[in-house]
Amino acid sequence: MFSLAIIYENKEGTEKNLEKAFQWYQKAAENGHEKAMSNLANCYYNGNGTEKNLEKSFYWCQKAAENGDEKAMSNLAICYKNGEGTKKNLKEAFYWYQKAVENNNIIAIFNLANCYYNGGGTEKNLENAFQWYQKAAENNHIKAITTLANCYENGEETERNLEKAFCWCQKLAENGNEKAMFILANCYEDGKGTKKNLQNSFYWY
Repeated sequence: MFSLAIIYENKEGTEKNLEKAFQWYQKAAENGHEKAMSNLANCYYNGNGTEKNLEKSFYWCQKAAENGDEKAMSNLAICYKNGEGTKKNLKEAFYWYQKAVENNNIIAIFNLANCYYNGGGTEKNLENAFQWYQKAAENNHIKAITTLANCYENGEETERNLEKAFCWCQKLAENGNEKAMFILANCYEDGKGTKKNLQNSFYWY
């Protein structure tokens, strides 16, 4: 049932049909398939194959999370954070971010860092925030890489380190971030965090 839903949703070997995908996700979810529960929640959230319904989206997201689906854990945390389909509850959001992080969800790692940085659902702890931003950055989360580069450049939550700021900025630039490309060009032009290299500066401009 779940595989059939995937086929209809992604047009693999048949015509794309979101209504049929929804129906098969629903059948699989009602039979205890946790990934189907998670995908059914997404259908309700986005209005794919059915009418948009945030309360039903939250219900199935919660069921999927409780059955061990790490993406659902992260999405459930976001529901609690934003009050989507349920009352806003930052402590519950923090709890489910933690559960998702235990299952190596990269988005949750970044959002957990934000919780520590802003004091959302837990005590503000900049040291913990920095550690989780670093973990997310090491897993190629673009916003985390941006945050980490800024931390090293400005000496926020850690000692100022222009070489590390340059390295993370370079990683961003290599991932197509135009702002990072411009900053990297400036770094090469001014010898900031790296050796001065006008040829490389011209390349990144």
